[in-house]
Amino acid sequence: MLDWLPPSISTVGGEIDKFFYVIYYITTVVFFLVAGTMIYFLIRYRYKEGREVKYTHGNTTLEIIWTVVTLVALIVLALVSKPLWSKIKQELPPSSTVVQVTGKQFNWEILYPGPDGMFGTEDDYQIDNLLHVPVNQVVHIKLKALDVIHSFFVPVLRLKQDALPGREIMMWFEANKPGEYEIPCAELCGFGHSGMLGKLIVHSAEDYDAWVKSTWPEN
Repeated sequence: MLDWLPPSISTVGGEIDKFFYVIYYITTVVFFLVAGTMIYFLIRYRYKEGREVKYTHGNTTLEIIWTVVTLVALIVLALVSKPLWSKIKQELPPSSTVVQVTGKQFNWEILYPGPDGMFGTEDDYQIDNLLHVPVNQVVHIKLKALDVIHSFFVPVLRLKQDALPGREIMMWFEANKPGEYEIPCAELCGFGHSGMLGKLIVHSAEDYDAWVKSTWPEN
């Protein structure tokens, strides 16, 4: 199997990668079949002196066959992938770590609820572009947009979700490897789009506890 995707630190990354490669290999085979047919036709029906041009109005049977084959392939892929996307997009595993992320031109506004676990209270902590989370724990993200459409994208988590003004979208992830990783905006959102880059910091349990204590020292 090809190995050119970024490393995965997500608990669901392996499943997503497998499905990606299924689609990748199917489209690769189709590409070579189509390209090969075109090359064959270019050679087989190249210009020759004295050859008369013949016109065809198509082949209904052949058109029905490739339409049905394509339709069946898409239905099979949809049915096979449904459990995976349901788990990622529709199910929300329980978590004690909830962070609000708001996309704005041109930063990620990160809001932590503080020890009381509630947003909009005095112990909230806000910072731009730094998302601190513990390793091997489910994290809930409340995703919003302040002005235009942004796209929260963490390649190593295989996570990408558009942030829409006026909507709050819940999503989740579980990172299984400590480190620092990029959070770019994947939606063209204005002249400063290319500089809209956040950082995901996945802490070990001890380091995350230390970060919490340094952020809320009185608790």
